[in-house]
Amino acid sequence: MLSEKKNLDEMDDHEKEQTTTYGSRYFTKSIPKYIVPDEGMPPRAAYQLIHDELNLDGNPALNLASFVTTWMEPEADLLMVESMGKNYVDNDEYPQTEVIQDRVVNMLARLFNAPEDCKSVGSATIGSSEAIMLGLLAHKWTWRSRMEAEGKPTDKPNIVMGADVHTVWEKFARYFDVELKLIPLREDIYTITAEDVVKEIDENTIAVGAVIGTTFTGQMDPIEDINNALLEVKKTKGWDIPIHVDGASGGFIAPFIYPDLPWDFRLEQVRSINVSGHKYGLVYPGVGWLVFKDKSDLPDDLIFNINYLGGLMPNYSLNFSKGSNTIIAQYYNFIRLGMKGYTKIMENMLENARFLGKKLEETGKFEILNDKILFPLIAVKLKNCDFDAFHLSEHLREKGWIVPAYTLPPNADDITVLRMVIKESFSKDMVEMLFKDIMASIKTLNQSLNERRKAIDEKGNPTLLY
Repeated sequence: MLSEKKNLDEMDDHEKEQTTTYGSRYFTKSIPKYIVPDEGMPPRAAYQLIHDELNLDGNPALNLASFVTTWMEPEADLLMVESMGKNYVDNDEYPQTEVIQDRVVNMLARLFNAPEDCKSVGSATIGSSEAIMLGLLAHKWTWRSRMEAEGKPTDKPNIVMGADVHTVWEKFARYFDVELKLIPLREDIYTITAEDVVKEIDENTIAVGAVIGTTFTGQMDPIEDINNALLEVKKTKGWDIPIHVDGASGGFIAPFIYPDLPWDFRLEQVRSINVSGHKYGLVYPGVGWLVFKDKSDLPDDLIFNINYLGGLMPNYSLNFSKGSNTIIAQYYNFIRLGMKGYTKIMENMLENARFLGKKLEETGKFEILNDKILFPLIAVKLKNCDFDAFHLSEHLREKGWIVPAYTLPPNADDITVLRMVIKESFSKDMVEMLFKDIMASIKTLNQSLNERRKAIDEKGNPTLLY
């Protein structure tokens, strides 16, 4: 998110300043919005000013747009506050934080079924965006080394993925000068296929991107089929093309709900996986995780050994300093919930998502794109309505609900959908309330202007006192 410098000469005074509130109870003079003020103010005044302004934000409990965790237990909150001032990269000063990260990486490697004879490595990241870039960067380096060893040119690397990927994949291609081979979607098929992948790959392909839990529709690419196709290519053409699995959304769902589903390190060509701890890992933002199947998948040239913080520290990251608290919170969740606890939470979310999907489908006004609902997400398009999804999204926002409307990627960009992400804190009662408001909004949007006015007149004003 970019911010621009404001031209203060073109702004009125009220646009440039925060005016006094509460009858000058907290401060007596206006303060500038875009210039650091000459003088400070009491802490309570600063708190109240910002607190009141943040009331304009949406209510996290009603936000169905975001996958990001908005609630944790009080004990987790306390641990996060206690570790907020610890710099994650300062391992010499905070050695136990490093130990805890090591434990989490080990837990994830085994959760993703890394073979016991593999020396898996991994790291915490700011989120899945950093994790994806780091994973793909490693695959680019490995590809380049292989091509150099074979005496082949290394100036035209490419990466193959579907249009169902997160924006960060396109960022990686642009930022790190890799050709993007983006497989377009098709109507009624909102993921890629193994056949699509085979058509696009060549000896310059550094990796294939596959998604479990797509952002747009909550589906998953056929990772096992893609793996098998790449094994056949390796056998016949000698191209050893790895798969990086984007498990940002689904990586914390599948191990608990679908433990027998082969999408992870059980597959030979899956060499790296990212997952978002701040999504279904049930941790506040921002923390992601990157795990390589084996140490050999991370070239030594990319690891920096740093000693200016005290001890010698191997570092592989795009960011450097960051808080330790989300890493601590992830470990808290693992030992607090265990496999059974995570499974129950995931099952509950999935049950509520399917309950909402069933209710919407029964109205005859919605078509569910992810009809199997493998993950706690509902993606629907409207039918039999004289308005579009953007109108309904806007009307629901008036009631406090944040339900995004958007078009799908090419070549399915003529389809407009609504997405509802069901999180741990979203109960079946909340589903009922959301459904009731959806139906009320549809009724209102289907009415003519005169019908709306008549309904208001008939309702009267129950708060008017005589």
